This record gives sequence, structure tokens and C-alpha cells, in this order.
Amino acid sequence: MIKSRRKAVWGWAMYDWANSAFATTVMSGFFPVFFKQYWSAGVDVNLSTARLGLGNAAAGLLVALAAPILGAVADRGSARKRFLAIFAYLGVLMTAALYFVGQGQWAFALVVYAMGVIGFSGANIFYDALMPEVTGENDVDFVSGFGFSMGYLGGGLLFLINVLMVTMPQRFGLADAGQAVRIGFLSVALWWGFFTLFILFWVPEAPTAPTRTTTGIWSGGFAQIRHTFSRMRHMKTVLLFLCAYWLYIDGVDTIIRMAVDYGMSLGFAANDLLLALLVTQFVGFPAALVFGRLGQRLGPRKGIYIAIGVYVAATFWGITMTRKEEFYVLAVVIGLVQGGIQALSRSYYTRLIPADKPAEFFGFYNMLGKFAAIIGPVLVGGVGLLMRRILMPADPTAADLVQVGALAARWSLASVLILFAAGAILLYFVDEEKGRAQAALL
Repeated sequence: MIKSRRKAVWGWAMYDWANSAFATTVMSGFFPVFFKQYWSAGVDVNLSTARLGLGNAAAGLLVALAAPILGAVADRGSARKRFLAIFAYLGVLMTAALYFVGQGQWAFALVVYAMGVIGFSGANIFYDALMPEVTGENDVDFVSGFGFSMGYLGGGLLFLINVLMVTMPQRFGLADAGQAVRIGFLSVALWWGFFTLFILFWVPEAPTAPTRTTTGIWSGGFAQIRHTFSRMRHMKTVLLFLCAYWLYIDGVDTIIRMAVDYGMSLGFAANDLLLALLVTQFVGFPAALVFGRLGQRLGPRKGIYIAIGVYVAATFWGITMTRKEEFYVLAVVIGLVQGGIQALSRSYYTRLIPADKPAEFFGFYNMLGKFAAIIGPVLVGGVGLLMRRILMPADPTAADLVQVGALAARWSLASVLILFAAGAILLYFVDEEKGRAQAALL
């Protein structure tokens, strides 16, 4: 039994190893760089940032609207692994398709990328919902952290290879860095597709009440989501936590997705930014494990507060930094808490929801996470464009364009502080014991 459970934990964590290649190489690394330098070549830096933010927002909106319904459907038909496979391999196909997008085709690139994000985010709903199948209450913080640590290690290993390909393309038999980036997209698709097989074959899925037809699964799912909406009115603790999570994870996701774009707006070299992301990955591997233990010892809420405090300090520092060396130091600091805040938020939420409907309630959890991914990038892009319009002189010189663009980017990053502060305030009022009692009554 212990050996079987250990295998299930490893199989579950291996999906984080699989899909983190997309989060690291594509979302955080190569796509923002390639979007600015290849697909949006010659476009103003603040305009390309706004386009990228809108692309992330559109994908987040689609996933957010579908997430609760998908979760309810999956719970109704014991189909979490099936839905995970559908969305994961959608993401795999779209990632591979980025290889074929030509120079200057920024709109087509955004569409393909958005579909990849939908696959990535949709699969995560069912990945999170499978966590109760492999863990118990005593080790949920550690297992959640273990999943994120495996993601940092797996995503970091492939990202290391991809960065080496970009910085030394001839060593790999490639013509230039552009070809290396495109081959990197294909490598992510192969990595993600292969390692997804472990969760599909090694993780059990507890059966629910049988539903004979596909129509019955969907109709039952819609009925279940209506029921969940009605009973959530009596789960004020869950709602309060979800609102807090919505705000602070918005800041986290925005920094993850827009950090490289921000660095490029300040004039830093793309290779330096990619290497800084690589540092974040390998720091994040042990740090996520440490945060899992921290959650067991201090409690997940205190761990979340520590992480928010670090993010606030890092954001203030990022607003004023002027040297690439500072970006490297910030990469280390962010790596220490990035996986921890995600892991502890997930395990804390598990304590507040009914044990018999994990996918359904994680649908709401991921819905708010994706709505956060809408607000943050739009906020960053919108503030950047607004400040550029306010600060730009009537007849700007080339030096004015560079200086104002960098200053507008700093203002756009500063806007993220609002989200961390509001999330921390709401989290203060979340009572875990009251949440457990409310969940037990439903």
C-alpha cells in the first residue's frame, strides 16, 4: 500500500515536471522575447507589452469562464484524468505549432499561444483536483510543495538546454538563435507530451456515481455547478479566501509572465534575462520543498504571508533597479518564494473545501486564478501605455523614446503592489477552523 501510494505521488508530481517546460521556456522565457524581437519586430516596446498582456488576458478569460463547469463535469463522470489529457495535449499541439509562425505574424502568434495557455491552464484544473487522490491531511502541504519543486527541476533542466541552444546555436548544428528558439518550442511539446503519461498511468482516480452517457455527464455537471453556486453562499470563508487569492496570485502571475518583457523594456539583453529565469528555476526547486515543510510547521497562512512580503520587497527593488546584476539577484529572491506561495495556497484551499468535490471546487479556484491573469497583464500594459502618453514630450527625440519607455515600464510594475496589498488584507480575515466547519456541513 505504501509503495503504491508513493508511486501515485511520483506520478502526480511528474505532471508538474511535464508542464513546467511550457511555463518556463514558453510563457516566461522564449515567447515574450520572440514576440518582441521577431513577431513584433520594429514595434514600440510599450505597444508590444500591451499586445502580450491582452493575449494573456484573452486566454485567461476563456479558461476562467469554463473552469467551474469543467470541474463539475469531471467530478460527475470520474473524468479528471480524461479531461487533463485533452487539455494537456491541446497545449502540446499548440506549442509545436509555434514553430511554424512566421516573422511579423504577431496576431497569429498570439492566437496559437493563447490556445496553448488554455491547454496548460485547463489541464491544471484536473491536476490540482487529483491531489486528494494521492495525499492525506497530514502531508498535503509537503506533497503540494513536492509537485512544485519537481516542476522547477524539470522545467529548469529543459530550459537550461534551450538557453544553451540559443546562446550557442552552432554547437547544436543550428543556423542562429532564432532557429534555436523555434526548435525550443518543439522540444517543449515533446517533453510535455511524454511526461504527461506518468500521471495518466500511475495516479488512481476514485470512482463517483456512474453516469452512463456523455450527455448525462454534461447535464449532471451543469446541475452540479448550479448546486455549488447555491451552497457557496453559506461558505463565506472559502469565498473570502478565493478573493484574497485572486488578488495576490494576480501579482505573482503577472510578474511570472511579464518579467522578461519588463527587463527588455529597461534595455537589458535578452540572453541575460533568460539566464536570470534559469536561476529562478533552480533556486525554486529546493525552495518549494522548504516551503512545504514550513507550511507543516508554521501553517500555510503564515507561509503565504512571508511570500507576499518578499514579493512586495522585490517589486519595490525592481522598480528602481538599473543594472543587470540586480535582475539576477531578484531572480534568486523570487525563486525562493514563487513555488512556495503557489503550493501553500493550493494546500490551504484543500483544507477549506468539501472532500467529495475536489475538481468542482478547484474549478472555482482556477477560475479566479485565471481571472487574475486577465487583470494583472492588462493593468501592467495599460498603465505603461498611459504613463507613456503622459510623460512623452510633444516632439520626442530618440533618447526621449528610450527614457520614457523605461520610466513607463517602471510605473507599470509598480501597479502590481496594489494587488499584493489588497490580497494580504483579505487573507487576514480568513478563519481556517470556521472554513472546515462550513465545509463539513455541506
